[in-house]
Amino acid sequence: MAIDIPPRTEPGMTQLVAGVLDDLQELVKQQLALFKHEIKQEVRDDVEKSKEAAVSLGAGLGMVLIGGILLAAMCVYLLQAGIPTLPLWACFAIVGCCVAAIGGILLYVGKTRLDSIRLVPEQSVKSLKENVRWMQNPQ
Repeated sequence: MAIDIPPRTEPGMTQLVAGVLDDLQELVKQQLALFKHEIKQEVRDDVEKSKEAAVSLGAGLGMVLIGGILLAAMCVYLLQAGIPTLPLWACFAIVGCCVAAIGGILLYVGKTRLDSIRLVPEQSVKSLKENVRWMQNPQ
């Protein structure tokens, strides 16, 4: 009794290419899903950092305003009492410049904190760009 063994058929080139393209599509879908998830996570983290930076900026601005008003009044008259030949307007100018410099420093610190926040996950963007490059030139 002879057993018929069907001839072994190997997938054709079209099937192989279709399989590779299907796998590539699935990979891109998965990476886009990962990218979306990472962006959501980064946004959550960055919202917290943004709140902290905004509080710092707000506190800095408030302190500059209040401190500027109170110290300006006190320092102007103290400066004129210490140097009686100095006109009152010059005392106001000197004190105003000092208060403005302190405010500028506080604003710079808050801006630096805001600049350190990254909204886009760099690793996912790099990986996605690499896949797009590979899809355009699959050699």
